Amino acid sequence: MDNVGLLKNLYEAFGRGDVPAVLGAMSPDIRWYEAEGNPYMPSGEAWVGPDAILNNLFMKLGTEWDGFSVNPKSFHGAGDSVIVEARYGGTFKATGKSMDAQVCHVWDVKDGKVTRFKQYLDTAKFQDVM
Repeated sequence: MDNVGLLKNLYEAFGRGDVPAVLGAMSPDIRWYEAEGNPYMPSGEAWVGPDAILNNLFMKLGTEWDGFSVNPKSFHGAGDSVIVEARYGGTFKATGKSMDAQVCHVWDVKDGKVTRFKQYLDTAKFQDVM
């Protein structure tokens, strides 16, 4: 499977709530970068490893949001990288505010495993919802 196909499968798995499949596609030393200013990691520093991503992000998305979703619009292969243009949706439980936010993800893949994720997002919009 090519890198674009791998990422399409990961977004589909995430959409189904199949977090083990998403985590299983990650390299043990994946570096995951949220956009600078993102409330989940304002410094933009990386979480390292699937467990850090699960505990610091995925668990929070599952408990703090109603219907959090990532809706990919296009996938662009670039060698060992895949760029995904998407939209985030959902309602933040604490504020009751809904979100429809544009986002871009850059993924690096090596030997069929995701080694790096980088998010680009209008963090002011995200912060307002939260």
